Amino acid sequence: MSDFRTDIGRVAETFGSPRTAIGNGWGWIMAYGVVSILVGLAAFIWPFAATYAATLVIGALLFVSGVFSIAAGLFGRGHEGRFYAVAFGVLTVIVGAVMVFEPVTGALSLTLLVTVWLLMRGLLEIVLGFRMRRRRGWMIALGAINILLAAFILATVPWSALTLPGFILGVSFMMGGATAIATASDHRKGAEAFGAIA
Repeated sequence: MSDFRTDIGRVAETFGSPRTAIGNGWGWIMAYGVVSILVGLAAFIWPFAATYAATLVIGALLFVSGVFSIAAGLFGRGHEGRFYAVAFGVLTVIVGAVMVFEPVTGALSLTLLVTVWLLMRGLLEIVLGFRMRRRRGWMIALGAINILLAAFILATVPWSALTLPGFILGVSFMMGGATAIATASDHRKGAEAFGAIA
């Protein structure tokens, strides 16, 4: 029995205990932060292109999702939600097609979607910020900025719908990247990732 415990101890020393392995993987967090900042800069420099690209991508995803929903309703026999699946699929295909073929109209819809996304993200970040041990102020500030950005979008729609989503996404990605880089720096020194309270 003692030999077995000795072997287990050697294995633990070889692979490292969870405590000593806490700093592992900080480079991935750092890489995410750097890439996020670069994406944010690109969106900020070319806001129209960012808005246009996001509109096309989201429209294409909606279109494909709608096609699969229609197929599920037509061929998925024996379930009570067939009519809903077909109706929802048709609606989704129409919305997706509008965003792909009429990106200006889709940009207005995308502006509202970005507003909701920023608002929800900001609220979640503020809640998480109050639960963190380190970088609490960073996360709370990030959440507050995202909520203010959402309010700014609502105040400027529809005139800035073609460029504002690009600017907003750019600022949000850059702030998120800066926060991730700071977190990676802490994690590299042995702090738990994001410092969340269990």
